[in-house]
Amino acid sequence: MKKIIVFLLCLTVSANILFAQDIERNVKERLTDYFNKYTATAKISTPKLNSFDINYDRKTIAIYASESFAYQPFRPETVEYIYNQVKELLPGPVHYYQLTIYADGKPIEDLVPNFYRNKKKDKERLSLNIDYKGTPWVKNISRPNEISRGLQDRHIAIWQSHGNYFKNDKNEWGWQRPRLFCTTEDMFTQSFVLPYVIPMLENAGAIVYTPRERDTQKNEIIVDNDTPNASLYLEVGSKKANWTNAPVRGFAQKKTIYKEGENPFTDGTCRFIPTERKKKKNKDQVFAEWVPTLPTTGKYAVYVSYQTLPNSVSDAKYLVFHNGGVTEFKVNQKIGGGTWVYLGTFEFDKGNNDYGMVVLSNESSEHGVVCADAVRFGGGMGNIARGGRTSGLPRYLEGARYSAQWAGMPYEVYAGRKGENDYTDDINTRSNAINYLSGSSVYNPQQPGLGVPLEMTMALHSDAGCSKTDELIGSLGIYTTDFNNGKLNAGTDRYASRDLADILLTQIQKDIYSSYSIPWTRRSMWNRNYSETRLPATPSTIIELLSHQNFADMQLGHDPNFKFTVGRAIYKGILQFITSQHDKEYIVQPLPVSNFAIQFGKKKNTLELSWKGEDDPQEPTARPREYIVYTRIGYGGFDNGTLVSKTSHTVKIEPGLVYSFKVTAVNRGGESFPSEILSAY
Repeated sequence: MKKIIVFLLCLTVSANILFAQDIERNVKERLTDYFNKYTATAKISTPKLNSFDINYDRKTIAIYASESFAYQPFRPETVEYIYNQVKELLPGPVHYYQLTIYADGKPIEDLVPNFYRNKKKDKERLSLNIDYKGTPWVKNISRPNEISRGLQDRHIAIWQSHGNYFKNDKNEWGWQRPRLFCTTEDMFTQSFVLPYVIPMLENAGAIVYTPRERDTQKNEIIVDNDTPNASLYLEVGSKKANWTNAPVRGFAQKKTIYKEGENPFTDGTCRFIPTERKKKKNKDQVFAEWVPTLPTTGKYAVYVSYQTLPNSVSDAKYLVFHNGGVTEFKVNQKIGGGTWVYLGTFEFDKGNNDYGMVVLSNESSEHGVVCADAVRFGGGMGNIARGGRTSGLPRYLEGARYSAQWAGMPYEVYAGRKGENDYTDDINTRSNAINYLSGSSVYNPQQPGLGVPLEMTMALHSDAGCSKTDELIGSLGIYTTDFNNGKLNAGTDRYASRDLADILLTQIQKDIYSSYSIPWTRRSMWNRNYSETRLPATPSTIIELLSHQNFADMQLGHDPNFKFTVGRAIYKGILQFITSQHDKEYIVQPLPVSNFAIQFGKKKNTLELSWKGEDDPQEPTARPREYIVYTRIGYGGFDNGTLVSKTSHTVKIEPGLVYSFKVTAVNRGGESFPSEILSAY
């Protein structure tokens, strides 16, 4: 009897094994066929079935797809559709098993960005408990509109791919990418980032840092207490407070050309003075003043510098006197000391005068000190010598490696290869400079640095491949998760970077299609080991916008309207990502106004300005709420603007003068780009 029972058991086990093998063979065939024929919502390489595991006891099936399956965007509805498709093709005995589909090491439902989820958000890759509550690095106090639903006081890092660099093996300067279609990538991506992406982010209230020089002005004038020149540095103290040398080194430009490793921010002194409460009008004013002698009339970026001292204040008051009037800034000197700090770009006259200067007051609501060092006007020419000579180009065309040295970054930030490989150093400098600035901030707490709370980075490139036909190459996104145990420096899951890449690619494709009615190609999202996405301490992505090697892409890429569309898409994507990271609502800044017109008013010596606010069919929140009218008199510059609530405005004028105007639309999300400039005499 026992032998019969054992025989029957063995027979049953054998039958079960054969049954299981038959089921698994069937499942494998069906899944292999499914992935081979799968059509993704992005242009990805054909996915494959890697493996699957059926647990008959727990009634579960785990399916593992190839890495390329994760290159596509996932949304709740697409995830549900995929699960339903796969479930339908499973054979009857396992048809109702609990199913999980994996790609890139995660269930595909976990690859849905938090921004697109209605529930079950992944808090590990959100910044809900990580937020900077302090004073922003720089604040324009003269801005007439209030921003409360945009990127106000958010610190963002952007860079525009490559730049001219020194080729160590050839002992010559050159471009990092080839000359094609009237440009090179080193210059082409700047034509998106500088005139479109950065201004849109700043119009939303963000503080934007770029590790490459942002000012295209070839001239550069530095005014400093250490290096007397044709410009003027002036200090005024009082009976209670006087300027003295700070106990730390400061900036001094002691040479015109700098060699490897030389740091101008350790060559001089800096000055400081105790703060005082806001003074009454009859009291003596205490200030430092920088008056440049400029070689030509034009636009100049204004950079200030200072050292962060133990009792520095967060509301150092800077006044920029320019052709359009006076613009006031508050600078948080508790962070970001020892480098160039960008305030804004302004019109200045040639020579020197009392309406072209920067003034730092010792007025503060805090008890402490303000520090004064050099002030820089203009982007300038490259002044870092490699191989015994400079590039001979304006600084904005050079790579980040050389800007970082001129900005006082430590040697290891820009020269990890000890000066033997500028190409690799330049790539790494972009991330290293951001990490050095953000070190000791809430977003990068473990790394020492200047405490600037930069919370995300994006690199814009245009090297997305090529085609033998005339088809569009389109956009590619890159992120890195396999580093630092899958965590960013504040402990956030590195898949936050995938969310960022996905949101940006989605918005770019959507906006280009909306504006041009062309099926802009959305390519893969690569999880790869790239320095620009591996090294940053915060969520980061590379967006390969298009291909500078492909005619169909570049035919659009040179169109300024296309640049505007892409710039706005990138701005909106960043807005969506950052607000979703902190669970905030957002409003998109308006589109520019249209139908701007001027006519003489019914009353003598008046002008009637009128325009039309534009709704954005793609963004219901981008509705204009108010408007800003900017005025320029004669050959001056534009003022800080007047906020108006209607689509018309009356201006009083003086005979014999030319008045010029431009108008922007504003809402709680920020400010639009300006209208055209119209003038009247």
